[in-house]
Amino acid sequence: MNPARRRWLAQLARRGAALALPAAAPASASQTMASSAVPGAASGAASGAVSDASSGAAPGRPAAAAEAVRPETTTPADDPVRRGRALAFPRDHGAHPGARTEWWYATGWAGSESAPAFGWQLTFFRSRSFLAEGLASRFAARQVLFAHAAVSDLAAGRHQHDQRIARWNGDPQAAGDRAALHDADLRLARWTLRRDGDRWRSALPAAGFTLEVDLARTQPLLLQGDAGFSRKGPEERQASHYYSEPQLAAEVAVTRDGRTQRLAGRGWLDHEWSDEILHRDAVGWDWCGINLFDGSALTAFVLRRRDGSALWAGGSFRAAGAASRSFAPDEVRFVPGRRWRSPATDADYPVQWTLDTAAGRYTVNALLDAQEMASQGGSGTIYWEGLSELLDAGGRRIGLGYLEMTGYAGRLRL
Repeated sequence: MNPARRRWLAQLARRGAALALPAAAPASASQTMASSAVPGAASGAASGAVSDASSGAAPGRPAAAAEAVRPETTTPADDPVRRGRALAFPRDHGAHPGARTEWWYATGWAGSESAPAFGWQLTFFRSRSFLAEGLASRFAARQVLFAHAAVSDLAAGRHQHDQRIARWNGDPQAAGDRAALHDADLRLARWTLRRDGDRWRSALPAAGFTLEVDLARTQPLLLQGDAGFSRKGPEERQASHYYSEPQLAAEVAVTRDGRTQRLAGRGWLDHEWSDEILHRDAVGWDWCGINLFDGSALTAFVLRRRDGSALWAGGSFRAAGAASRSFAPDEVRFVPGRRWRSPATDADYPVQWTLDTAAGRYTVNALLDAQEMASQGGSGTIYWEGLSELLDAGGRRIGLGYLEMTGYAGRLRL
């Protein structure tokens, strides 16, 4: 989901054209660190799930997106983000270089439901620079690629993260850093993310740790919003195409200090692309994607104004084997609770929330407070993203997933 990343990416694109980096030599930086309801639309309509040719979905399940594969070259003129545009797979697993911003985002946990050992997250971003587009040179910086990865060791109370950034000429056949168009296949230095049938595989040799993830689909794709058209603000153009893959069966290997730990767990993947940056009044957002232990999936987000009030909200709930129920803006409410102040940035984050949705009231609680991504040395973004638990009204843990918060270290800047 991650709606406010549009602002990061738009700013990063301007910076990326001036990067003094060869296309195959990205920068790297690493760091280790020990509420209100929205008035608005009527009740959200149910949105369908869709399967592609390799989804493993049950025969006869209705599909909400076409199976056709569009040509490999796209521009805003022939493939804009718009309501009613059917998602087509496997093509829409791939990159959309005509769109302003795009990201592939995967999170999860490893260990047992009652005692997860660690959480992990990886994100690949693509941003159109709108510079050098008329140049034929293969060195023209038409796109910027960057990626983040993190591991949260709950027992040790340690959060490690790293990043990569490079410019890309937009050629999906480039030998080095690139993003394929026909399907998901991304490479940034030695960091990779690709889809292989009904699995997603990623390898990220980072500073201080190596993260390897194998994610197997267990449920059909979940189209967020209106059949994959997800509003992110009060104006129709503030929107993205957005789908999720919840309840992924995860096999995770984390190597630190020469020791590799291999554990099973659960994962979540989002893919989103947009032509429009956030509404001018939005300064940050709060988001969560939670895999419930009963097979359900919960998504919720709110975009905040400078005064902390809600500008827009949304999300969805899908019970196992059922259709997805999208939330209208007035059906999602985040109420902050316990807070944690970062010693690195002085940002003050709510690390516990009461979350009211059309699907019920929950508590979202961080399992480690210090899960801030302070990336001043690379992409310049500062945000909090970490493994959290979902509690029901009785205080019982019913799910695990990731909470994400931006705009608490000031208005998002690089």
